[in-house]
Amino acid sequence: MDVPKIQSALRTIARGLEELAGALGDEQEAGEDERTARVIREWGRRGLTQKEASALFQRHGFAPQTTGGWARGEWVELGDDGLRYLTAKSHAWLEGRP
Repeated sequence: MDVPKIQSALRTIARGLEELAGALGDEQEAGEDERTARVIREWGRRGLTQKEASALFQRHGFAPQTTGGWARGEWVELGDDGLRYLTAKSHAWLEGRP
């Protein structure tokens, strides 16, 4: 089984489904960048449990597993206390938005 190839295909499918959902929804629905900004603003600098982080992503239209992807992309890190924190990269991205 070629796991990386399967993962890539699933990500492609997910992007396609996101586009389809956007086409079916209200034209005023926020895009991914805006939803990302909303997640970062709401999360702030506090630590969240895995359950809290998953719920936050879901509230903004992301899959609950998004935390893992953000961790791999160095947008989220696990603190010594076991909580998840946004990294400086996340906050810099938000500050750099027009």
